[in-house]
Amino acid sequence: MQDASKHYINGQWVASIDGREMAVENPSTEEKIATITLGGVADADAAVAAAKAAFPAWAATDPLDRIAALERLMEVYKGQAEDMAQAISFEMGAPIALARTAQVGAGAGHLKNTIRTAKGFAFERPLGDHAPCDMILYEPVGVCALITPWNWPMNQVMLKVAPALAAGCTMILKPSELSPLSSILLAEMIDEAD
Repeated sequence: MQDASKHYINGQWVASIDGREMAVENPSTEEKIATITLGGVADADAAVAAAKAAFPAWAATDPLDRIAALERLMEVYKGQAEDMAQAISFEMGAPIALARTAQVGAGAGHLKNTIRTAKGFAFERPLGDHAPCDMILYEPVGVCALITPWNWPMNQVMLKVAPALAAGCTMILKPSELSPLSSILLAEMIDEAD
């Protein structure tokens, strides 16, 4: 896993500008398992600026290409399922069997459902029979700020990240500082799938 003290901004792992360090502990053993850097105001500003700058290009990406990117992510996610289970087990103190099945499975399920839904979604459709030449065009809204809790990290994260990507939005993900490792691993997976 990537150095947990860095932030993934604009496709790169960067050191914090003004953050402070925090130890991540396995709640079942109370052992320190990682050191993260809590982002400060300058880090948040950098992430927002990068997401805003990336938005026009990602929003203009054909929906089929966005779906293909999510399908590549699904393959990477499946291939690293055990790594994800270990990260979740360590950061949450969850039994490894639960992390492997329910926790990792929830993330995979949300990603799979997002892909299926996006494939069947008409991003452009007629207004109705009364105006067959008038079209409704569903467009990305912009940068999404995604804040998730410590419990069920991949359930919460994937439920937000996958639909945002499918819709053509860029995002800033702020996972709980109590369970950040799975989100760091997901960022690596997204980078690998790109």
